[in-house]
Amino acid sequence: MKHRHRLRTTQLFSAVLRPLDMPLLLIVAGLLLYAVILIESAAPNLFTRQIGNICLSLFGMWIIAAVPTRRLLSLAPLFYIIGVALLIAVHQFGTISKGAQRWLEIGTIVRIQPSEIMKIAMPLTLAWFFQKREHSISWLEFLGAVILLAGPAYLIVKQPDLGTAILVCSSGLFVIFFAGLPWKIIVPIALLGVAAIAAFSVKGEEWCEPDKVWPVVHDYQKARICTLRDPHIDPRGKGFHTIQSTIAIGSGGFVGTGWKQGPQTHLAFLPERHTDFVFAVLAEEFGFIGVLIMLGLYVALLARGFIIAIGASSLGAKLLAGSMTMVFFTYLFVNVGMVSGILPVVGVPLPFISYGGTAVVTLCLGVGILMGIRRNTQER
Repeated sequence: MKHRHRLRTTQLFSAVLRPLDMPLLLIVAGLLLYAVILIESAAPNLFTRQIGNICLSLFGMWIIAAVPTRRLLSLAPLFYIIGVALLIAVHQFGTISKGAQRWLEIGTIVRIQPSEIMKIAMPLTLAWFFQKREHSISWLEFLGAVILLAGPAYLIVKQPDLGTAILVCSSGLFVIFFAGLPWKIIVPIALLGVAAIAAFSVKGEEWCEPDKVWPVVHDYQKARICTLRDPHIDPRGKGFHTIQSTIAIGSGGFVGTGWKQGPQTHLAFLPERHTDFVFAVLAEEFGFIGVLIMLGLYVALLARGFIIAIGASSLGAKLLAGSMTMVFFTYLFVNVGMVSGILPVVGVPLPFISYGGTAVVTLCLGVGILMGIRRNTQER
């Protein structure tokens, strides 16, 4: 009886672990360990809630990893339609908070941010779109993909939520790029971007004068871009975040000030220390060594993601795995860039580490998609 009980327990344990990719799971576990350590330091009152967010995220990751990739891709149009419908509902009935209309209240307890759904729905939809046209991808298909991407991106920008719009756009553009977007289109766009940066570096001071109006861009977004050139022009306003975060990063030195010993963090100089600026807490309290270990985990995550993408058995799976991996990179690059003062502050969290339920759930679902692709590849 004992032997039979052990056998059943082993079989159950094996069935639970079967959908999971152990290298990915260990990498994500390392990043989530950083999360609980840093949130306990920066915002201990939110520690228990974040543990709950992490447990929910890991459960979601396991569920999505168990779904066959082909089935997931077939549901992509439905996810896209639901996502767009919810974004439209936000503009009609959404809750306004801190000057932005980004949330939907469902009853008196549940509050959702529909733009987060598009971070998963967009790459899924475009991967499905290109897989359906695998043998006849022309400029018309690329145009159709851009149109599918542009609608939700516009709705998110209008909320306004530039950070999420950047992540949604990047998730879709990576799929379009991996699908074979011609370099004769990529190169001119890249050159225009370089020219715009060069022009801003020369004319930025003139453009940033108070009487200058930027088309499309909101005043607060203009202020964030302008203080990027010199945060000390508004040291107590839009430049405050950048100044305090760079001080925290510099004060950490090689080994850091010690856990819960960061002066910028615990004397409340560092704003949003448990969300967007948690990287500065890490650099201050654990120094260069702590940052290096964290970056090593991210490099391992990206490497594993690309290995899965290369080995995927279908075009849709390859596009999906490649784009999800690059989305992780975009999260990391934008967050570290804005905290370090080389990019404008746009409200992008440090992946898996910043406090927040929605972002952690979305990222873990992305990891679950990679795990599902890996499992499907092994089973073929």
